[in-house]
Amino acid sequence: MDQNFQNHFRIVKGYHILLTVLLLSGLVGSIFNLASSIKNENLYSASLIVLLFVIGFFIAVFSRSFALKAQDRAIRAEESFRYYLLTGKTLPLNLNMTQIIALRFAPDNEFQSLSERASVENLNAKEIKSAIKNWKADHHRV
Repeated sequence: MDQNFQNHFRIVKGYHILLTVLLLSGLVGSIFNLASSIKNENLYSASLIVLLFVIGFFIAVFSRSFALKAQDRAIRAEESFRYYLLTGKTLPLNLNMTQIIALRFAPDNEFQSLSERASVENLNAKEIKSAIKNWKADHHRV
């Protein structure tokens, strides 16, 4: 399947859906268990179960965040290098990370002009992606 503006967003069902549902249902269940344990005075194990689900949630969020930051750094380096190869200049410094990420979908013949336009007009990521005529797929970022 060709990648384009309409279908470039990717959801990994096991991570984005299944893990979220499992963590949230486990957290809700453990909170109900903790609430019912108040009557039985068995708070220690019930509170540990809630704590484990909270820790699991934070692990999932932070692991995704750290992976995205690493990908962002790689994209910034790649697109800066691509701009330099095409123009002999550095990428405009006022471009933010979301703009640079959006520019990675522009082919070389559109990249320079779109980068400069994004810099001057302060286009957001959606506007940049919408302005791309010949989409360059990126199947590596999740």
